[in-house]
Amino acid sequence: MINFLEQTVNGLVNGGFYALLALGLAVIFGMLRVVNFAHGAFYMLGAFGAYVGLREFGLPFWVALVLVPVVLAALGMTLERTAINRLARLDPLYNFLFTFGLTLILQDLVKWRYGVNANPYEIPAGLTGTVHIGQFGFPAYRLFVFGFAVAACLLAWWLLARTRVGMVVRAATERPELTGALGIDVGRWITPVFGFGIALAALAGVLAAPIQAVNPLMGADLIIVVFAVVVIGGLGSVTGSVATGFGIGVAGAWAQAYAPPIVAQTLVFVVMAVVLLIRPAGLFGREEGVA
Repeated sequence: MINFLEQTVNGLVNGGFYALLALGLAVIFGMLRVVNFAHGAFYMLGAFGAYVGLREFGLPFWVALVLVPVVLAALGMTLERTAINRLARLDPLYNFLFTFGLTLILQDLVKWRYGVNANPYEIPAGLTGTVHIGQFGFPAYRLFVFGFAVAACLLAWWLLARTRVGMVVRAATERPELTGALGIDVGRWITPVFGFGIALAALAGVLAAPIQAVNPLMGADLIIVVFAVVVIGGLGSVTGSVATGFGIGVAGAWAQAYAPPIVAQTLVFVVMAVVLLIRPAGLFGREEGVA
């Protein structure tokens, strides 16, 4: 029973990372119709931002948790204005290739400056040790990551579902042509939404730094899983991305603990294939009408 609970908590922590990254991807795709392959690179930059900030400037974790996502969001918005927006008028494949190439460039720049070795990042003071819940003990920082990820996802949901700005963004995401026909300038929201999605990736990276060894390739494998999560939840669906992220995180942790390695390695892709066969739009995606 103890092992089962430990694996469940680990799965929820991993699911928190999946949910934050998938939420950012879903928002960007919903508004821009861009498959941002560089999302994993910005996750890596978030972790490196915290690491470099602490090593070279003495920047505490709590400051990095706020500052790094803001800085990378600004970088993302600049990137959207100067490059992605220009390619949006062309075939979507161009932006996919551009973000893929950008990923390789960012990874190589970080490798050139900091090497390929893993770099440790200390758990922040106050979150070391173990939290005991009844007879069970859980790492304090992992519980913090889970709680923070849930809070961040709920805040993002509230912003999108309960505020006027969020309603405009959702309308522009789901029905851009109709929203534009009603007199709303959809274009003015594209850049901030892209920056918001990048900020979520960077936030996940900062949270991951004390858990994972900070290295240039830490986002490369993760982003493939996150793409599968977004597809399973439904492209552009905020609720689907978050729910599927946590669900896949827990299922993956159970598979790693109790199933053969091949099952754990392929679980998310098997689930994606089954879901697409049954419901091509994803679990929470909106089915397109057939003329």
